[in-house]
Amino acid sequence: MNARPAARTFQDLLVWQKAHQYVMGVYRYSGDFPKSETYGLASQFRRAAVSVPANIAEGFRKSGRQDKVRFMNIAQGSLEECRYYLILSRDLKYGENEISMSLLEEVSRMLDAYAKAILTPDS
Repeated sequence: MNARPAARTFQDLLVWQKAHQYVMGVYRYSGDFPKSETYGLASQFRRAAVSVPANIAEGFRKSGRQDKVRFMNIAQGSLEECRYYLILSRDLKYGENEISMSLLEEVSRMLDAYAKAILTPDS
């Protein structure tokens, strides 16, 4: 028996909620980047971060299991892109980002579990 009711909208998904929190953190963190990065790293980082919950939302309404999982895989790819941007921004000394990296890891684990759950036939 499932303890949580079925999600009615993408906003009900815990993985989407965490991904949205991650995006909000990326916006705060990248807001402190040097002005020279406004159209460079900050912009790329934000676009990749926004892609994560956006693809979760888009995949939520797809009807086929494989189609849904494809969007979760795209979200995971964007998350890996963000992982690199966190490494780069740390190495460029743009600020500490352990909290962002920790949240990224949590979203990654949740995305993996969600994709596996989508592919698991109902019992």
